[in-house]
Amino acid sequence: MGEEGLEPSPLARHDFESCASAIPPLAQYFLHLHLQLTIKFEFRQSNFCLLLVVSYNNLMSRFYNDSIFWVEVDKIKPNPFQPRREFDEAQLKSLADSIRQYGVLQALVVTRNELETEGGGLGVEYELVAGERRLRAARLAGLAQVPVLIRTGEETDLMKLELAIIENIQREDLSPVDRARAFDRLVREFNFKHHEIGKKVGKSREYVSNSLRILSLPEYIINALSENKITEGHTRPLMMLIDRPQEQETLFKEIIFKKLNVREAESIARHIAVERARKLIDQELIDIEDLFKEKLGTRVRIEKKEDGGRVTIDFFNKNDLLALLERIAVEKGVENMQTQDAETLAEDVAPLTDEEKILAEDQPKGEDDESLYSVTNFSI
Repeated sequence: MGEEGLEPSPLARHDFESCASAIPPLAQYFLHLHLQLTIKFEFRQSNFCLLLVVSYNNLMSRFYNDSIFWVEVDKIKPNPFQPRREFDEAQLKSLADSIRQYGVLQALVVTRNELETEGGGLGVEYELVAGERRLRAARLAGLAQVPVLIRTGEETDLMKLELAIIENIQREDLSPVDRARAFDRLVREFNFKHHEIGKKVGKSREYVSNSLRILSLPEYIINALSENKITEGHTRPLMMLIDRPQEQETLFKEIIFKKLNVREAESIARHIAVERARKLIDQELIDIEDLFKEKLGTRVRIEKKEDGGRVTIDFFNKNDLLALLERIAVEKGVENMQTQDAETLAEDVAPLTDEEKILAEDQPKGEDDESLYSVTNFSI
């Protein structure tokens, strides 16, 4: 709405609100004239009265929709369909400082409901449609009233949800999780198709579908995204492992602890997918790999070669390594292994020198005893 013609109304109060009207004074005069005529002909000519009431209501609708009103902040209820769940306190404080200095520059959008008070009088309440950040910041700034646009004739739940989503999307003000949940409500509660949501918010169908896929992730990943521990880009490689929860959790831990960027995470996810496809021909190997993962609680990769193979166990820090050693000790029946002993063992592990490698290669190779590599044979 332009600012041209926005002048304070001569009425001190209009139906419980202060008003700055965009309707020309002549139109306002005829609007109130219709009200007087309705009262005058109420008991004389019912048909003419009905015509005037309809005309009056239409003018009142335009009067509300085209006018800016000043409403007490305490009378405005929050929008129950607000898609945003988290409001950054620092940003709200910054906005409150700006409002304290310059005022609320953009009017809030509300709906208006008249109701009967306990004393038999007429009261009014407002429900926010768009502008919750401005309302919260105005309260922080200590404002008694805020400018609002009153929507009439459109007070449906769908309209409230649509406007709240569109306002936030247009300002890129929704987190990925809040956006996905808002889209999900449009699908579940209002039977919207993905392309229909895309048209409403000015985005592609793929954008909507990819946003909704975020909700298929485990709750701990969704929470991490809400808390900005990972980015929306990180969810793509994690969704590639949606049917492999253990590997998905391990990749998530790597993203957090190793601070992987999106490209690195995608590379790992693709490698896992390729390795898994290659191993499908050897189901026994997959079962053994899964058993290792279940026992050790981390990613384990088994590579089979012509003359044996290699087992790779991932860990993220020293504590993870100690936990792995303790699990292996428990499996082998070493019940008296102390944490300090495990730490000493972890610290003493070092790669062989070149001389040690040569000596090891010179040793005669015979049949290995079954218990040769048992943990119980190691002194700690």
